Amino acid sequence: MTLDIPLDDPAVDLDPAQPVPFLDLSLTHAEIVAEVGDRLAAIMAGNAFVLGPEVARFEEEYAAFCGTGHCVGVGNGTDAIELALRAAGIGPGDEVIIPANTFVATAEAVVQVGATIVLVDCRSDHLIDPYQVVTRLTRRTRALIGVDLYGQVADFGTLRAAVPDDVLLFEDGAQSQGAARLGRPAGSFGVAAATSFYPGKNLGAFGDAGAVTTNSSDLAANLRALRNHGGVERYQHDQLGRNSRLDSIQAAVLSVKLRRLRGWNDSRQAAAARYRELLSEHPAIELPEIAPGNDHVWHLFVIKVPDRDRVLAELGAAGIGAGIHYPAPIHRIKAFADRFLGERYPEAEAAAERILSLPIFPGITAGQQERVVDVLIKALR
Repeated sequence: MTLDIPLDDPAVDLDPAQPVPFLDLSLTHAEIVAEVGDRLAAIMAGNAFVLGPEVARFEEEYAAFCGTGHCVGVGNGTDAIELALRAAGIGPGDEVIIPANTFVATAEAVVQVGATIVLVDCRSDHLIDPYQVVTRLTRRTRALIGVDLYGQVADFGTLRAAVPDDVLLFEDGAQSQGAARLGRPAGSFGVAAATSFYPGKNLGAFGDAGAVTTNSSDLAANLRALRNHGGVERYQHDQLGRNSRLDSIQAAVLSVKLRRLRGWNDSRQAAAARYRELLSEHPAIELPEIAPGNDHVWHLFVIKVPDRDRVLAELGAAGIGAGIHYPAPIHRIKAFADRFLGERYPEAEAAAERILSLPIFPGITAGQQERVVDVLIKALR
């Protein structure tokens, strides 16, 4: 079986006038097309499309990759956060602390379980500030979600020390697959870690997919029921669950990709080092900070620049893919704004006005990066 995926030669630099995409998935897909085709053919032959052997195999592989006892595959990363909270008993009347600068899914999940969001600001490296967490604790605080952002892990050691023992610590690891902090793998922090396998992630499926990793057998068992209409046996529904099951096709793709993830992350790290060298002497550009003890896997390469919106427009006009992650902190998103009237998170707000994500992906060439930098520096003059 073959898949019709366009192939590019990563060894050939683009002409200097050619566009540079923000993300080029065709390069990694070219490496796996034959193996994925064989796995999909086997799935079709066996007719095991939902929670079949491929899912069980990937769950075992990803748990081992993260150094945890269990992995439970679900439909997407947002469900992963929500179901992890629900499985741990977080619900109405509880407060959950999250950073102000995170993707909206982190906040959505807290609302969906009926809990109350409590925001804290970030540090200059964009990670949640543990010292501000202390100031937001109340008698209703039941959980804290540390978000791994842009490819590096939050400071979970300090976060754990900042809250009482009865406050549950969760990891949102959607952007840190393969990263580590003080030698400990992302996906292994807290009572549970949620991740997304959206196609653009370091480990991405061919569609939506997600997972929760944990060392708790009880939590894993509860998650397996919650993702499958509240039960693990056919027509037995012991609690109110939902349909959020990782399907066999996505599991097969992820399993094939997982074996190559470390090499792909090495490519991202090399690209990040090249950007840092090319941009190191430009006074208007603030380069990303790497928190001490972190092994960064560069899901995103996020710089800070003045007059960001104009710079972004000039990059786009020149065919350079760039983005903003994220243009508004949670308290300034329309869907949540009325929950945080009058609240200010200065570090997150200031960052949102200046952050700019440059193209980075496995296989990006030196020529592509040099073109990105050339256009960027011209835009800053």
